[in-house]
Amino acid sequence: MSNRVEKLSLLSEMIAFAKEDDTLKPIEFNFLLGVSKQLNISREDFDYLISNPIGGITLKSYSERIVQFHRLVLLAHLDSSKNPTEEAKLFNYGLKMGLNHDSILRVLYLMDGFPDRIVPAAVLIDIFRTQYN
Repeated sequence: MSNRVEKLSLLSEMIAFAKEDDTLKPIEFNFLLGVSKQLNISREDFDYLISNPIGGITLKSYSERIVQFHRLVLLAHLDSSKNPTEEAKLFNYGLKMGLNHDSILRVLYLMDGFPDRIVPAAVLIDIFRTQYN
């Protein structure tokens, strides 16, 4: 993904997801900062997005949507706790991104079987690949 607007939008969406409970825990902040570095977003732009969210865009590539969903799964489970509200948010975000309903449910179901409830990227990709074919 090379479009700067897409990158800023993805990060803004993640920040909004993390802040839905009106707080941004230090572990979430550090995770988001790491994602911003991966996306080559400056610290200045990152700080701006924390207080000034921008509108979301829909990623055209199915694989990019899967990667973004995985980031949201990781973000939601940084504290290793099971929260039905966050799982519902994940489910709704996945649907909003146009991901397969059954694949989303499978990921949410399988999370309990992994350490810290973090589904490895390879497993997540396989789940969506199976449904995509």
